[in-house]
Amino acid sequence: MQADKERISSLLKTARGQIDGILRMVEEDRYCIDIANQLMATQAILRRTNQEILRAHLEHCVKTAVKSGDADEKIEEIVKLIDKMNK
Repeated sequence: MQADKERISSLLKTARGQIDGILRMVEEDRYCIDIANQLMATQAILRRTNQEILRAHLEHCVKTAVKSGDADEKIEEIVKLIDKMNK
């Protein structure tokens, strides 16, 4: 992985902490809207984490493949990933 590992780890640990908090909220029968807001905040962190990983992939792995003339496989990976994201 070419992304900043410390940054990615920090974001994932934050998301994990939020998920732990959401579990406590569910166990405590907290207000549904409060739980939904925390879920959306966690999803936002996970989206941002994924964006950083994908950006690094494009800037390093895909760029290297393009320079070497072997980009077809990397492009197909990205196309499949975009298809998954759009479902």
